Amino acid sequence: EVHVVESGGGLVQAGGSLRLSCATSGFTFDDYTIAWFRQAPGKEREGISCIYNRDGSTTYVDSVKGRFTISSDHANNRVYLQMDSLKPEDTAVYYCAVDEYTCGLGPDAYWGQGTQVTVSS
Repeated sequence: EVHVVESGGGLVQAGGSLRLSCATSGFTFDDYTIAWFRQAPGKEREGISCIYNRDGSTTYVDSVKGRFTISSDHANNRVYLQMDSLKPEDTAVYYCAVDEYTCGLGPDAYWGQGTQVTVSS
């Protein structure tokens, strides 16, 4: 079965950095898309970045472009989200989603439990 586990969240001051990790198993890693989402209290879940493992292409939502970097470690079936220049508005629970084609937007996507990121002023 597919397993998705996020880690790396924590408390950081504005301007600081964190690296989130998404450890995965149970599917053909190189054929899938892996996406990062976040959800702040009272808000809808928001897709922020995706990597297409077939060709290595990436996407970012405008609010994180230039600050966050997504990457895949194909040898270990792991996806990272390097987050730099963090802002208080980045505070949220961050989720990793595994989806064959649509960066977590399909009904059959697999989700991790999430990891909390808190950015203080």
